[in-house]
Amino acid sequence: MNTLIIVLRLIHIIGGVFWVGTALLFNFFLTPSIRASGEVGQKFLGHLISTKTHLGEVHGISAILTVLAGASLYWIDSGGFTSAWTRSGAGLGFGIGGIFGFLGVISSILNAISLRTLAETAAQIQGSPTAEQKDKIDAAQKQLGIMGRIDSAVLILALICMATARYWRL
Repeated sequence: MNTLIIVLRLIHIIGGVFWVGTALLFNFFLTPSIRASGEVGQKFLGHLISTKTHLGEVHGISAILTVLAGASLYWIDSGGFTSAWTRSGAGLGFGIGGIFGFLGVISSILNAISLRTLAETAAQIQGSPTAEQKDKIDAAQKQLGIMGRIDSAVLILALICMATARYWRL
């Protein structure tokens, strides 16, 4: 057995489970709950993505490692992107899944920027928010709503492609 392939697959699968799982948890459950909870939810968010928990950093690292391990596996399987395998059902499935995964990294980064803005603004609030703070929070929440849906969609599509690629027939 090829140890490199095993290590890359473990990084890709475990990293992907964490990355996509936390993204979907945030996008479908935590963000709506934080929004509905007002000030308490924003304090929770501030702590959740703070430097104390390192969730944001771990999430980002898992996304990057997942994509790098996946690209490495694709490189190995395709003989450096040169073999006919890239045009096979599996090659196309993994390739399309990889494109969705790369788009997921971009959307995750944009989500992280909005989350950080939201958390930093919430942390600055003493009592009632100022008009400027309220505007920042509203803009960040709107951005999260849009990017959260995009992020969820591309990550789910990546998962579907990756999970089924070996069974694609042309």
